[in-house]
Parts: sequence; C-alpha cells; structure tokens
Amino acid sequence: MDASATTVTPFSTLIRTASHQQHTEAESSPFMSHLLGGRLGVDAYARYTEQLWFVYRALEEAAGPLADDPVAGPFIRPELLRTAELERDLAHLRGEDWRAGVSALPATTAYAARVEECARTWPAGYVAHHYTRYLGDLSGGQIIRDKAERTWGFARKGDGVRFYVFEQIPNPAPFKRTYRELLDRVNADDLEKQRIVDECKRAFDFNGAVFRELDREFPLSA
Repeated sequence: MDASATTVTPFSTLIRTASHQQHTEAESSPFMSHLLGGRLGVDAYARYTEQLWFVYRALEEAAGPLADDPVAGPFIRPELLRTAELERDLAHLRGEDWRAGVSALPATTAYAARVEECARTWPAGYVAHHYTRYLGDLSGGQIIRDKAERTWGFARKGDGVRFYVFEQIPNPAPFKRTYRELLDRVNADDLEKQRIVDECKRAFDFNGAVFRELDREFPLSA
C-alpha cells in the first residue's frame, strides 16, 4: 500500500489553505491597500487601531476563564496579549483621554460580539478567532508596523505601533511553529475541526466587513 495514500493533512495546513481566499480578500481590501500605500492619513490609522482595541478586548477578557479549557486552554499564551499595547498606542494617537472618544463601527461590534459568544459557548470557535488574529499580527502585521513608522514618523517599535511589537517573542518563527503544532494537536474530531475552519473563514469575513466600513469612512477623492 502506498504510504502517501494514508498521509493526513495537518490541521494547521488545512485551516490555512481553506481560509486562503478570505484572507486574501481581507488583505487586499481598498482600505488596507490605501493605508499601506500611504494614501490615507494618520487619523485613518488611529481609527483602525480603535477597532482593533474592541476586538482584542473581547478576545483577551475571555482568556482567563478559558485557560483551563481542554480545547482553548493551550492557546492562551500571555506573551500574545495585545490590549495593553493597543491602549498605549491609542493614548499616543488620540491623547490621554482617548477612551472618551473611541467608538466601534457596527461591523466591529458584530465581530467582538461573535468572539464573546464563542468564548462563552464554544471554545473551539474561540480558537478560530484566536488563530486568525494573533498569527496574522505576528506575520502580516509587521508590514503595517513598518509602513506606519515610515509614513507617520513613529519611533521604531515605539508608541503608536506597540500593538505590533511582541517583546516577549523575540523570534516569531519558532513561536509560530509551536502554535501550528498546537493546532495539529487540537482536541477536536474531524467534524469539529471543519467547524473551526468555517469559523476561521467567518472571522476573516468579519475583518473584511470592518475594512469596508473603514473604507466608507475614509473615501479617497476621485
């Protein structure tokens, strides 16, 4: 019997390839393209940072209660936490009274609500959102950091871009490998794994909806 016929695709590979289309669509959204292309001002960047704060607050407020969960627990890693860094960035971008002025877009509210719902009722679904956000921050997020530093003069890895700086993860490559190994060992059967994949796609769709609303808020002149 051909050994290759029994090869099982690692779950980390399955979830990455299955969500590739949604991932690409989110990355190539007009808002993100304009932001990375330097065609939007720092206010658009700050508004995007606000939306991230609402999403990560939902993710991280659920982290403590899920730490002992057999499915989600292994993914709760303190070195990933981003809320405090987002708050430092927002204080730099919006001033010390930033909390009085931030607001969630409707798409952001829906996104955060879904994260909270999964955390309460379906830890495996929470894993889908955890994977979608944090591994993206460790990868493509670094492109945003670099562009923000060069476009708006933020100090390298300083206030304004601290969200993208994982000080406790000096070498992201081995960390990401370890994270993918956790995905490969996730405590779920094949049916549940497919549900996680579907939720991952849904997470990218939420992200895309946020970008579309940001694009309407910051339209470029014709």
